[in-house]
Amino acid sequence: MKRDDENIRWIEEPMLGWTGKTFLPLFIGGLTTTVRHLFSPKVTVSFPEERHEMADPLGYRGVHRLNRDEQGRVKCVACFLCATACPAHCIDIIAAESPWPDREKYPESFTIDELRCIFCGMCEQACPVDAIELTSLYDLSGKSREEMIFDKEKLLSIYDKTKDAEPMQSAAKPSSDKTPSDNPDAPGDTP
Repeated sequence: MKRDDENIRWIEEPMLGWTGKTFLPLFIGGLTTTVRHLFSPKVTVSFPEERHEMADPLGYRGVHRLNRDEQGRVKCVACFLCATACPAHCIDIIAAESPWPDREKYPESFTIDELRCIFCGMCEQACPVDAIELTSLYDLSGKSREEMIFDKEKLLSIYDKTKDAEPMQSAAKPSSDKTPSDNPDAPGDTP
């Protein structure tokens, strides 16, 4: 693209007056926000007696869980994509040959160090079979480091506790999320 191209619209930086140079409008805007919050109604929750309800529990990223399939088995196929995608390197998987005929591997050991986790949700996005998900459980505490390392049994028990209140996100997604490559009848780039 050339500098004298007629499709380029050059915008000049606006000149600031003395109020813009002193940041006075920004200062007044900040004070206005502070005063508005000062006099607005407050919401107080007496935790742990009262639990705070999430506006969108499926959008909240709390404690992890490992999902089960229809037959009650761990849904994970030990592909290591979640461990690879994790920026905090807090997921450790040991794979073994699967005793079931519908998959090659399953996790013999699956651990997540919740103290190291940054709850970014990348493990959840990387999983091709929706085996790992983040729940809306936010009261994560432990008395030692060892309690905060969640093994496969603990992650499956979290699924058992939350499966009724929070269905799997793959079940909650509408079927219209299909991409054109998922639909063979959709028009594509082929001639």
